[in-house]
Amino acid sequence: MSDSLPIRDDLRGRTPYGAPQLDVAVRLNTNENSYPLPDDVVEAIGKAVQAELRDLNRYPDRDAMALRTALADYLGHGLTAAQVWAANGSNEVQQQLLQAFGGPGRTALGFGPSYSMHPLLAAGTGTRWIGALRDPDFGLTPAAAVAQLEEHDPDVVFLCSPNNPTGTALDPSVTGAVLAAARGMVIVDEAYAEFARPGTPSAVELLPASSRLVVTRTMSKAFGFAGGRLGYLAADPAVVDAVQLVRLPYHLSALTQAAARAALAQRDALLATVAAIKEQRDRIVGTLRERGYRVADSDANFVLFAVSPGEASGDQRVVWQRLLDRGVLVRDVGLAGWLRVTAGTPAETDAFLEALR
Repeated sequence: MSDSLPIRDDLRGRTPYGAPQLDVAVRLNTNENSYPLPDDVVEAIGKAVQAELRDLNRYPDRDAMALRTALADYLGHGLTAAQVWAANGSNEVQQQLLQAFGGPGRTALGFGPSYSMHPLLAAGTGTRWIGALRDPDFGLTPAAAVAQLEEHDPDVVFLCSPNNPTGTALDPSVTGAVLAAARGMVIVDEAYAEFARPGTPSAVELLPASSRLVVTRTMSKAFGFAGGRLGYLAADPAVVDAVQLVRLPYHLSALTQAAARAALAQRDALLATVAAIKEQRDRIVGTLRERGYRVADSDANFVLFAVSPGEASGDQRVVWQRLLDRGVLVRDVGLAGWLRVTAGTPAETDAFLEALR
């Protein structure tokens, strides 16, 4: 970027978010669903999009009411369209939340290591970011979380469950303690909720008890709809009203809305791959632990592992390159001694485990 441009001082020197996009045989670095859409689902989505084409001279439904109704039906728990909002990926949803509840003179707090987009979204909206830390084993206790809130008094708190890049879901007691202690909004990022181990509760269950709680989700992962770019939130209707103050007009195209509605109608077929992905995730965890690697517990479709058997040591950048040399692309999340690998197909797991060996 040219130094001659009058870019904002707080953005100068920053680098854009993004994982390497390389042409390799096995890509396990962006937590995509490795399974392509089934033919009947492709056909259904194609018909839904085709039906919108003749009216592309008209703007789409600005409030995406049909889509929000379908999303509320999927989430269940008695939610209605008035409690759901959708945008181009959960990133845009979270950006809108920061535009409405953060901004200049306000702060947002998250517990790292966690999703690296949250600080960038804060920067883009002029919200000061406070990077609190998890425990050395990547856990987070209610007491530790509340202590950070009492020290910093943030306007917005981000929680990730399951957490990215560590993979583990939050104990519900943490979310409850944060809600009780926080003065402002509490955003629980549940991008990987469908992959959680049996018995793992969702923060959606806590929505009736708090108007300051927001749960964000995505169709990119479990639904295999990453190219469709559809994220959404569930919250009190007043929160939905607030984000509509800052959303761009007609932010969701008619084609995106139609494709997403069709995908939700085909959710049984799309979510059928979740069990297979969880099986590969658990296989990766079990195999690496048998080999002596330290591995974080995972409720997501990825696994965080130490690059050397035993304690987390060694240069993850070297191991990342050696895996790439063997045709396997994983993610270096900048955590010294650790790498993250997406759980894909059985063949992709075979390739990763063999390359790591």
